[in-house]
Amino acid sequence: MSIGIVTAAYIAASVLFILALGGLSNQEKAKRAVWYGIVGMGLAVLATVFGPGIGGWSLFLLVPLLGVGAFIGMVVAKRVEMTEMPQLVAALHSFVGLAAVFIGLNSDIIGTSGLVGAEIAIHEVEVFLGVFIGAITFTGSIIAYGKLAGKLDGKALILPFRHVLNAGAIVLSIILLLMYMNHAGSWTLYLMLLIAFALGAHLVAAIGGADMPVVVSMLNSYSGWAAAATGFLLGNDLLIVTGALVGSSGAILSYIMCKAMNRSFISVILGGFGGTKGPTMEIDGEMIATDFNSVATQLLEADSVVIIPGYGMAVAQAQQSVSELTRRLRDKGKIVRFAIHPVAGRLPGHMNVLLAEAKVPYDIVLEMDEINDDFPQTDIVIVIGSNDIVNPAAQEDPNSPIAGMPVLECWKAKSVIVSKRGQGTGYSGIENPLFFKENTRMLYGDAKASLDQILQLIN
Repeated sequence: MSIGIVTAAYIAASVLFILALGGLSNQEKAKRAVWYGIVGMGLAVLATVFGPGIGGWSLFLLVPLLGVGAFIGMVVAKRVEMTEMPQLVAALHSFVGLAAVFIGLNSDIIGTSGLVGAEIAIHEVEVFLGVFIGAITFTGSIIAYGKLAGKLDGKALILPFRHVLNAGAIVLSIILLLMYMNHAGSWTLYLMLLIAFALGAHLVAAIGGADMPVVVSMLNSYSGWAAAATGFLLGNDLLIVTGALVGSSGAILSYIMCKAMNRSFISVILGGFGGTKGPTMEIDGEMIATDFNSVATQLLEADSVVIIPGYGMAVAQAQQSVSELTRRLRDKGKIVRFAIHPVAGRLPGHMNVLLAEAKVPYDIVLEMDEINDDFPQTDIVIVIGSNDIVNPAAQEDPNSPIAGMPVLECWKAKSVIVSKRGQGTGYSGIENPLFFKENTRMLYGDAKASLDQILQLIN
């Protein structure tokens, strides 16, 4: 394949990737957008594999490895449930980071033969940055995977002088970069690699559970910049463009989510979540349980219903039952809507995907800003497996770890039903005063089983 054809293929793939990103902003266009991405990636892979410089033994080894990787990816995609998507995304980010590390180390081994003057300095900076960003992405993604999968404690790991440690690691890495560029030896690169591994792990370990959706999008950004750095090393324009698209979109998404949580992007990156400013507010009252008959009666008597889904709905795989309940209530003339918080679940857009999968009409799925003012006129709110996003402590307790975070003000409705497996505090470990309010009733048990019981009473 000639260089001209490869260039044309790369341009076409870049356009398809841009169309894919643009289409994902709209549910009606999302399926077509995904196909744009698939076709673009297929075109990019073919152009790279059969392009100039690839042939002989390299092609003989590359094609079978691509086949093995494609097969493994297909098997994993089919087996992974939607509840496991956040940790899968984190795991895939780690692969991108590790690939950037290996390519950087390989470039260091090959050396700078054929380069002169400023080209050598630019190449060394590219190697160093590629390895640095890739190493942070790799270990950070592994820690994120462990937290999301429940294999590691979701609470923030707060070490003494943690910000000093992070700053020291960055300063030391810069010193090593200068030494590396002054030909001190490859040991500077490998020492920086170890420092970056530790820095990536520490950065994510210091971030609490409530901020994990931001962490996932942040790691997505890191992986994009790692890919872009790799593109510079390999002289691959498409990889640079794709990495920049992923890196910038991930950074923008992280910023949007932080703004929705009233949190500083920098504080999240530096592990600002997890500590309190003082003693938290004491909660008065008790949790009052309810039963299926009472909930069904309330739903049949209500005119307006708002459903707030959270990660508990994903764990119970209750989205189909939620969809059926919505259909039956709407058939009876009830106004049913969904309230989605920007960080509901453990992945950006997690709840929207689940509801779309269950064929919930998209026009009744509203964002927090669109529905928050309507809660005082709502007869009943059903909270399914949510904790922090409906926690009034964000507004009422200045010492709460989530103080100032915009939340769904569901407690202002006439009645609130909380479907919950038990009396735990949720993923972030923060107590929720909503559960103790006079207009709140707790429906304990598996969300799907509970909704199925209610469906039997609503025909």
